Amino acid sequence: MKKQESLQSPLDVTCVDLSYEGKGVCRDSFGNVVFVEGMFPGEEGSIKIVYKRAGQYFGEPIKLTKISADRIEPRCKVCRACGGCQFQQYSYEAQLKHKTNYVKDQLRKIAKLDIDVLPTLGMRNPYGYRNKIQMPFGKGDDGTVFTGFYRPGTHVIVPIKECHIEDPRAVKIINTLCEIMSKLGVEPYNEFSHEGFIRHALIKTAKGYSNIMLVLVTTRLNFPGKSRLISEIREKCPEVTTLIQNLNDERTSVILGDKCVTLYGSGYIKENLCGLDFMISAKSFFQTNSEMTEILYQTAMDYACMSKDDVVFDAYSGTGTIGLIATKYCGKVISVELVKEAVEDAKENAKINKITNFDVYCDDASTFINRLSKRSERIDVLFMDPPRKGSDERFLSVVLKLKPRRIVYISCNCSTLARDLITLKREYDIQKVQPVDLFPQTSHVETIVGLILKN
Repeated sequence: MKKQESLQSPLDVTCVDLSYEGKGVCRDSFGNVVFVEGMFPGEEGSIKIVYKRAGQYFGEPIKLTKISADRIEPRCKVCRACGGCQFQQYSYEAQLKHKTNYVKDQLRKIAKLDIDVLPTLGMRNPYGYRNKIQMPFGKGDDGTVFTGFYRPGTHVIVPIKECHIEDPRAVKIINTLCEIMSKLGVEPYNEFSHEGFIRHALIKTAKGYSNIMLVLVTTRLNFPGKSRLISEIREKCPEVTTLIQNLNDERTSVILGDKCVTLYGSGYIKENLCGLDFMISAKSFFQTNSEMTEILYQTAMDYACMSKDDVVFDAYSGTGTIGLIATKYCGKVISVELVKEAVEDAKENAKINKITNFDVYCDDASTFINRLSKRSERIDVLFMDPPRKGSDERFLSVVLKLKPRRIVYISCNCSTLARDLITLKREYDIQKVQPVDLFPQTSHVETIVGLILKN
């Protein structure tokens, strides 16, 4: 730090902004910057430094002397210890405003784009929205089984009885499962001793249908009390329509292993988005907020301005949700995804919805679009929904050669979005930038950008 200070001494700071992780960006009287969990813009107080990472200091509040008018009482009493919700103590109006400003700031700083960003689209009720939860198990000193989330930066489970951003139906199931395991003496997995049987529970729910999936991640296919555990789940959790066992015996932080066994039910659930049904398996990727995903995808369709003769390319397509929805508005969709299981799900989803103008390929998006370019094939509209690392120069350079009339870029990482727009803005004008709040109470934001070919 600029002035030699003991890292154990309290520092008086003022919070001036929020970081991309949702931490308060705080400055002391010497101009030193400290990132502080749980402080919001305009607040002042004393903090202590808790660690240093990559040359940056991170702290936690000791006492606040000036409190933001946007600070509220959180519904969750362990939100600070859990770390899953950075903004439970921040009013929802302030969350949406911050996300809008953050997107605008990233586009200005990285891509040198001083453009209007539309106000972030938010939820009517920003709680209970998560349709997927995955939680590890622990065992208390009294022998009872509990579940929760890892404290940030540790492998210590913070016990949680009620998570306010999860589907309440899933919360009930996970608590009942803990009671059943405690009653039957089924041992939860201990990652330090590598003993025990149940590692995680994964629960997937749907908005459009009442079906619910429960996945038990176990260290062995057969373990003491398994048959009684299944019977108890069927009796105590009748809302669970399919139970799946996933085998993972590796010393790893990866949750799911390769092998899945359906113990009862169909092995998947269905969700309805934008008038189409989608099959969701244990390992399928599906957006975790169905209500806002529908708004996200409908906005993407509006930005694409498709006609019935258009050829649409859906890159990084996952289980084909965007491309399948687009088939209603265009002549043909070419969908490309690298993960084989996701491609199989996309094919099944097309079959379920009786869609015939949808061609899906298992391939790297950059490699596939390069082949299209060499064959001089036409693309009228391009949908891009890449992973957090964004697209790559190889893909973007081919896009500039093919020159689709419109591009709709959907991003979960505003900094890589801004980086990719530096390349795309050579040939494209940016028409609209729309943040969408798929993750209320957290710092994450989804962004849609509509681009149109110049001239």
